[in-house]
Amino acid sequence: MHPRIFAEQTPDKPAVVIANGGPTLSYGELEARANQAAHLFQSLGVKRGDKVAMSLENCLEVFEFAWGAQRIGALYIAISSRLTADEISYILDDSGSKLFLGSDYIGEALDKVPEKLPGLAYFTKDGAHGAYKSWSEALDAQPTTPVEHESIGLDMLYSSGTTGKPKGVLPALPPEDTPLMTEDKLALLIKTFFGADDSTVYLCPAPLYHAAPLRWSQSIHRLGGTVVVMSKFDSENALELIEKHKINVAQFVPTHFNRLLALDEDVRAKYDVSSLKAVVHAAAPCPIPVKEKMIDWWGPILFEYYAGSEGNGMTFINSEDWLTHKGSVGKAIKGIMHICDENGDPLPQGEEGLIYFEKGDQFSYYNDPEKTAEATNSRGWTTLGDVGRLDEDGFLYLTDRKSFMIISGGVNVYPQEIENHLITHPKVADAAVIGAPDEDMGEKVVAVIQLHDHDQDHDETRTELTKYCRESLSGIKTPRQIDFRKELPRAETGKLYKRLLRDEYWKDAK
Repeated sequence: MHPRIFAEQTPDKPAVVIANGGPTLSYGELEARANQAAHLFQSLGVKRGDKVAMSLENCLEVFEFAWGAQRIGALYIAISSRLTADEISYILDDSGSKLFLGSDYIGEALDKVPEKLPGLAYFTKDGAHGAYKSWSEALDAQPTTPVEHESIGLDMLYSSGTTGKPKGVLPALPPEDTPLMTEDKLALLIKTFFGADDSTVYLCPAPLYHAAPLRWSQSIHRLGGTVVVMSKFDSENALELIEKHKINVAQFVPTHFNRLLALDEDVRAKYDVSSLKAVVHAAAPCPIPVKEKMIDWWGPILFEYYAGSEGNGMTFINSEDWLTHKGSVGKAIKGIMHICDENGDPLPQGEEGLIYFEKGDQFSYYNDPEKTAEATNSRGWTTLGDVGRLDEDGFLYLTDRKSFMIISGGVNVYPQEIENHLITHPKVADAAVIGAPDEDMGEKVVAVIQLHDHDQDHDETRTELTKYCRESLSGIKTPRQIDFRKELPRAETGKLYKRLLRDEYWKDAK
C-alpha cells in the first residue's frame, strides 16, 4: 500500500490530474519527485520527527512535498493558503518547522513571512526570488532514487484558527523500523467501505490543505488510483469533470450538494454521471432534505462518515442504512464509540452527550497539554467535543458541537436542529444559528440567513421564516432574531465559521 508499488507496476498511469487542462503527474514521475524531495529535506538537515510546511493552491507540488516528507519520517504541515503572513508565521514558529514551501498564490504573505520569521529554508514553486529558492530547481539537483533509511512520516495538521490560536494535531509516529509499504489504516478503510482500488478515478473538489482532501488523495495513491483535482469548486464544472474523466469516487460536502441542486434541471440533465459508484460526504452536517434529493438524483451511492483531523475514530453509513436511519452518520468503523456526560462517564443508550472513541489512534495537541487533557477522559477515551446520541441499533446522530450550545433561560438549545429546519425553506440558501446575549434569558436564539435572492423584502421574509419555525419547532428553539447576510463565512470544505458570527454578536456584551 504505497505509490512506489504502482510506480514500478504502472509508471505511466496518471497519479494526479489537475482538472481543466492542468498538468498531470504519472506514478513514475511522482516516485521520482518524492524521492528528490526526500533527498532535499535530508540535505537541509530534516530528520525523523522534524516538521516541514507548505502553503499552496491545489497543484502537483503538494504531492511531491507530502510524499517526500512521508519517506523520511517527517511531519508535514499543510497550511491554508487563505491565511495572513502573521497566521502563517505563527504556525511555522509554533511547530518549529525547518522548511517552508509557498507560492505566489498566497499573495503578499509570501514575502512577509521570511521577514517575520528568518532562519527557515524557504522555497517557492514559482521560481527563486527574495528569500525563496526555486523548488523545482532544488529538486532537479537531487537523485531520483530512494534515500537510505526510509521511515514513515505523517501529516500534522492545524485547526482552522478562526478563534484564538490554531493548534497542531500531533500524531504518534510508527516505530522507526516500520516498513514503508506497511498497510495504511485509512487506505484500508477506504478500500473496504467505499470500494476504492486501482481502478478508482477520484474527484477532489476541495483545498488540499484540509485533512480529508489530502488524506483521501494520498490514500487513493496507496491503492493505485487516479486523483483528479479541481483548482476551485464550480457546480457545473464538477458535473463536466465527472463525465469527462469517468469519475467513480468523489468526495463532497453539503455546501457542494446545495450548489449542485441549485443548478437548473436542464443543466443537471446535460451531463452523464453514471460512472459514479461512491459519492462520499462529511465535514459538516447534511440536512435530511438535501441528502434525500441527492439520492433521488444520483441513486443510493451516497456514503457518509464522521471523523476529525485527530484520527481518533470514524463512523460510516451507506445510503440503504441512512434511508432507514435518516440523519444518522452511521456506526463506528474505527474505534469503539461511547456517549458520555460532562465528566466523561458513559450515559445510558439514547441520551445525548459528548462523543468519545476508545481504541482509536493516539494523538496530542502540540504545545497544548491542557487541551489534550480536556479531550481525554479517565479511561483514556478521546473526544472532539461533538455532542450526539446512539439509537437502539447503534447508529450515531450528531446533535452539535458542545461549544455551540445555547443556554436560554436555563434550557440547552442545540443550533443544528434549527439550522436543518431553516435550510428546507425554499427561500433559504444557507443558515447559521447562534446564541446572542439577552438580559432576561441569558442567551437568545439568533438565525443568520443567506437567501437565494438577497434583495427580496427582509421584513416580509423574516415574518415568513418565524412562522415556518413555529410550525415545527418549540418556542424556545424558534429564533427570536433573524438577520440576513449576502454570504455566510464558510471554508471551502463547507465548515461554517460560526465563531466568527458569534463573536460579532458578543463583542459589545459586558
